[in-house]
Amino acid sequence: MTLPALHNTGVLYRRILSQFPQDISLAFAYGSGVFKQHGTSQGQMEKNMLDFVFAVDDPVTWHTMNLLQNRKHYSILKLLGPTMISSIQNEHGASVYYNTLVPVDGRIIKYGVISTESLIDDLMHWKTMYVAGRLHKPVKMLVQGENGKLRAALVANLKSAVTASFLMLPESFTEEDLFLQIAGLSYAGDFRMVIGEDKSKVANIVQDNIQHFRILYSNILRDCPQVVYKPQQGKLEVDKSPEGQFTQLMALPRTLQQRITKLVDPPGKNRDVEEILLQVAQDPDCGAVVQQGISCIVKSSSITQSIKGIATAGLWKTVSYSSKKLMKMWKGWRRKPSVSQIS
Repeated sequence: MTLPALHNTGVLYRRILSQFPQDISLAFAYGSGVFKQHGTSQGQMEKNMLDFVFAVDDPVTWHTMNLLQNRKHYSILKLLGPTMISSIQNEHGASVYYNTLVPVDGRIIKYGVISTESLIDDLMHWKTMYVAGRLHKPVKMLVQGENGKLRAALVANLKSAVTASFLMLPESFTEEDLFLQIAGLSYAGDFRMVIGEDKSKVANIVQDNIQHFRILYSNILRDCPQVVYKPQQGKLEVDKSPEGQFTQLMALPRTLQQRITKLVDPPGKNRDVEEILLQVAQDPDCGAVVQQGISCIVKSSSITQSIKGIATAGLWKTVSYSSKKLMKMWKGWRRKPSVSQIS
């Protein structure tokens, strides 16, 4: 299969993609090496690692080809062969296999491989929110095949992000409030936000990329019957009645509904999901319950995926990558003005 034409992407991305097996159903680049984040200069941006995700229909075949082309990208796990690598990818963590700190074409990159089936499952149901969460934020889409199911799942994921955010926001709010809420969904409960990530990461992502968020979400907001969207003023009003919240809760991804029911339903009661969500819709703390449900999903997948990352990256690369993350966290903390400076 040849790669589809890449629209609005530089030669750099074409050159990097050309170094990999071409059977990719979806490929995107994301992160601070791709989109400018607040407080980052162009020079720093060009030094940052480029992050990619590749969705592939047949992981065993893809890893077989990639081991032939790029054997050095893999840790010692390459000795186990493509079938075992695919099994580690699919059965542990968030169903993504990452190779990190890989030098390609003058840049350092990290790339994750996920099966198309696992990606669709995460987008539709928020099973781990690991890749689905990355796709809540603007990404540079490099390859998108003709898979109708995948295309529908990408849109469903964005709609779910809007719905979950509505439940956690007040009746009236700004576009920026909404985008901050959406961008923060996949960090809720992520243990790396406690140690290893810049604490102002979410604000940095949104601040310089409002226009990218608008492009991603404006059609969904215009078509949503639950909200009054005033794009000229950048303001929104959402239905916070119990009936409105119940409609939103019923539209949430399946895994999140299950997490919410576990939090609310006492053990042994076994009421059906609809009955529990009706109760949550009338609760003044409805938004907090939704937030807690999301945190449960993210916490679990962020821990298991990070443990898997030690094996897939190898110990030296793990230490190197973690130290860079800690340095970014330290710099972010240093940038924040102290209380004495504010007052």
